[in-house]
Amino acid sequence: ITFRMKKILVLLALGAFVASCGGKKEEKKDGFEVSRTKTEEKKAQASEGVPVDLDNKGVGPIKNVDFADEVNEEMAARGKATFESICVACHMVDQRMIGPAMKGVYERRSPEWVMNMVLNPDGMLKEDPIAKALLKEYNNAIMLNQNLTEEEARDVAEYLRTL
Repeated sequence: ITFRMKKILVLLALGAFVASCGGKKEEKKDGFEVSRTKTEEKKAQASEGVPVDLDNKGVGPIKNVDFADEVNEEMAARGKATFESICVACHMVDQRMIGPAMKGVYERRSPEWVMNMVLNPDGMLKEDPIAKALLKEYNNAIMLNQNLTEEEARDVAEYLRTL
C-alpha cells in the first residue's frame, strides 16, 4: 500500500467516524411542550444531597438542647450579630456557598448536631458521618473552628431558628 492510499484510507475512516457520531435529529413541533417530573423524591434528602438525620447529636460537648416554644429574641439578636460577622464568610441564609445554606437547618439536623459542628468542627469532621458527607459534598472545604463559647454557639443556634 502506498503512502497516498494510506492517506485516503485514513481520511475515509475519519469521515465514517465523524458521520457515525452524528446524533439523531429531533423534530421541532410548533407551540410549546410541558414536561412534568416528580420532585417528591428530592424532598426526602436535604438539598445538599446528604441524608436528613434529626437523631444524630454529633460529636462534642453538647448533649442536649431544649428550645423554648418562643424564640428568645435577645439571644437571636446576639446570634445574628455573630453569624453576620463570622459565618457569612462561608454560609448564606438561603443559598449554597462554600458551606450549606442555613435556612431550615433544623429540618435537616438536630440542634445538638448544629451546636457541636460550631463548637467542635475538627472532631465532627473526623468522627461524624454526616459531617464527613458534607465535607465531601462541599469539595473538602473544611469548617474552621471559630473558638466560640457555648453561650455564643447557643445564640447562633437561636438565630438559626428564625431563618
